[in-house]
Amino acid sequence: MLYLTRKVTFCASHRYHNAKWSEPDNARVFGKCVRNHGHNYVCEVTVRGNVDPETGMVLNLTELDRILKEEAVEVYDHRFINDDVPGFDRLVPTTENIALDVWRRVERKLRGCALHRVRLFEDPDLFVDCIADA
Repeated sequence: MLYLTRKVTFCASHRYHNAKWSEPDNARVFGKCVRNHGHNYVCEVTVRGNVDPETGMVLNLTELDRILKEEAVEVYDHRFINDDVPGFDRLVPTTENIALDVWRRVERKLRGCALHRVRLFEDPDLFVDCIADA
Protein backbone atom coordinates (compact mmCIF):
# COMPACT_ATOMS: atom_id res chain seq x y z
CA MET A 1 0.00 0.00 0.00
CA LEU A 2 1.34 3.41 -0.97
CA TYR A 3 0.25 6.89 0.09
CA LEU A 4 0.31 9.86 -2.26
CA THR A 5 -0.17 13.41 -0.98
CA ARG A 6 -0.86 16.62 -2.89
CA LYS A 7 -1.02 20.07 -1.33
CA VAL A 8 -3.18 22.98 -2.50
CA THR A 9 -3.78 26.43 -1.06
CA PHE A 10 -6.71 28.79 -1.00
CA CYS A 11 -7.60 32.07 0.67
CA ALA A 12 -11.02 32.41 2.24
CA SER A 13 -12.84 34.38 4.89
CA HIS A 14 -15.49 33.40 7.40
CA ARG A 15 -16.92 34.14 10.78
CA TYR A 16 -17.89 31.76 13.52
CA HIS A 17 -21.57 32.14 14.20
CA ASN A 18 -24.31 29.79 15.29
CA ALA A 19 -27.66 31.19 14.15
CA LYS A 20 -29.45 29.36 16.99
CA TRP A 21 -27.56 31.36 19.60
CA SER A 22 -27.79 34.95 20.77
CA GLU A 23 -25.02 37.37 19.81
CA PRO A 24 -23.68 37.38 23.40
CA ASP A 25 -23.54 33.56 23.39
CA ASN A 26 -21.73 33.55 20.04
CA ALA A 27 -19.25 36.12 21.35
CA ARG A 28 -18.71 34.14 24.56
CA VAL A 29 -18.02 30.86 22.75
CA PHE A 30 -16.21 32.09 19.64
CA GLY A 31 -14.45 35.21 20.93
CA LYS A 32 -12.91 37.40 18.25
CA CYS A 33 -13.72 34.78 15.59
CA VAL A 34 -17.31 36.08 15.50
CA ARG A 35 -15.98 38.91 13.31
CA ASN A 36 -15.30 38.43 9.62
CA HIS A 37 -11.70 37.37 9.11
CA GLY A 38 -9.66 35.37 6.65
CA HIS A 39 -6.99 32.73 6.36
CA ASN A 40 -4.51 31.38 3.86
CA TYR A 41 -5.49 27.73 4.06
CA VAL A 42 -3.18 24.87 3.13
CA CYS A 43 -4.94 21.62 2.31
CA GLU A 44 -3.08 18.32 2.01
CA VAL A 45 -4.98 15.39 0.54
CA THR A 46 -3.55 11.89 0.83
CA VAL A 47 -4.82 8.94 -1.18
CA ARG A 48 -3.84 5.32 -0.71
CA GLY A 49 -3.70 2.42 -3.08
CA ASN A 50 -1.56 0.04 -5.00
CA VAL A 51 0.70 1.07 -7.84
CA ASP A 52 -0.92 0.43 -11.20
CA PRO A 53 1.56 -1.82 -13.05
CA GLU A 54 0.88 -0.06 -16.36
CA THR A 55 1.17 3.57 -15.21
CA GLY A 56 3.44 3.16 -12.19
CA MET A 57 1.11 5.43 -10.20
CA VAL A 58 -1.38 5.14 -7.36
CA LEU A 59 -3.37 7.90 -9.06
CA ASN A 60 -2.44 10.07 -12.00
CA LEU A 61 -1.44 13.45 -10.56
CA THR A 62 -3.26 15.21 -13.37
CA GLU A 63 -6.49 13.62 -12.16
CA LEU A 64 -5.78 14.38 -8.50
CA ASP A 65 -4.93 17.99 -9.40
CA ARG A 66 -8.20 18.33 -11.32
CA ILE A 67 -10.22 16.95 -8.40
CA LEU A 68 -8.52 19.25 -5.88
CA LYS A 69 -8.97 22.26 -8.12
CA GLU A 70 -12.69 21.55 -8.63
CA GLU A 71 -13.58 20.32 -5.14
CA ALA A 72 -11.39 22.48 -2.91
CA VAL A 73 -9.77 25.46 -4.61
CA GLU A 74 -12.67 26.56 -6.82
CA VAL A 75 -15.16 25.98 -4.00
CA TYR A 76 -13.28 27.95 -1.33
CA ASP A 77 -10.73 30.30 -2.88
CA HIS A 78 -11.58 33.99 -2.35
CA ARG A 79 -14.97 33.13 -0.88
CA PHE A 80 -16.81 34.21 2.23
CA ILE A 81 -17.50 30.67 3.38
CA ASN A 82 -20.63 31.45 5.42
CA ASP A 83 -22.46 32.79 2.37
CA ASP A 84 -20.67 31.34 -0.66
CA VAL A 85 -20.18 27.65 0.14
CA PRO A 86 -23.33 25.50 0.21
CA GLY A 87 -24.22 24.22 3.66
CA PHE A 88 -22.27 26.77 5.64
CA ASP A 89 -25.29 28.98 6.06
CA ARG A 90 -26.32 26.35 8.65
CA LEU A 91 -22.91 25.05 9.71
CA VAL A 92 -20.21 26.93 11.63
CA PRO A 93 -17.23 27.15 9.22
CA THR A 94 -14.63 25.81 11.63
CA THR A 95 -11.46 24.19 10.36
CA GLU A 96 -13.01 20.87 11.35
CA ASN A 97 -16.18 21.41 9.31
CA ILE A 98 -14.28 22.72 6.28
CA ALA A 99 -11.96 19.69 6.35
CA LEU A 100 -14.98 17.35 6.52
CA ASP A 101 -16.56 19.16 3.58
CA VAL A 102 -13.37 18.83 1.51
CA TRP A 103 -13.24 15.13 2.45
CA ARG A 104 -16.79 14.52 1.20
CA ARG A 105 -16.22 16.44 -2.01
CA VAL A 106 -12.93 14.72 -2.87
CA GLU A 107 -13.94 11.22 -1.80
CA ARG A 108 -16.89 11.05 -4.19
CA LYS A 109 -14.61 11.84 -7.17
CA LEU A 110 -11.83 9.30 -6.57
CA ARG A 111 -11.57 6.18 -8.70
CA GLY A 112 -9.04 3.37 -8.31
CA CYS A 113 -7.75 4.48 -4.91
CA ALA A 114 -9.09 5.49 -1.51
CA LEU A 115 -8.99 8.75 0.38
CA HIS A 116 -6.75 8.34 3.41
CA ARG A 117 -6.40 11.81 4.92
CA VAL A 118 -7.39 15.43 4.52
CA ARG A 119 -5.16 17.75 6.53
CA LEU A 120 -6.31 21.36 6.58
CA PHE A 121 -4.10 24.10 7.97
CA GLU A 122 -5.97 27.24 8.95
CA ASP A 123 -2.73 28.82 10.14
CA PRO A 124 0.85 27.50 10.34
CA ASP A 125 0.21 26.37 13.93
CA LEU A 126 -3.35 25.05 13.59
CA PHE A 127 -4.52 22.12 11.51
CA VAL A 128 -7.14 19.40 11.49
CA ASP A 129 -6.76 15.84 10.24
CA CYS A 130 -9.60 13.78 8.86
CA ILE A 131 -8.31 10.22 8.56
CA ALA A 132 -10.01 7.16 7.11
CA ASP A 133 -10.89 4.45 9.59
CA ALA A 134 -8.28 1.72 9.58
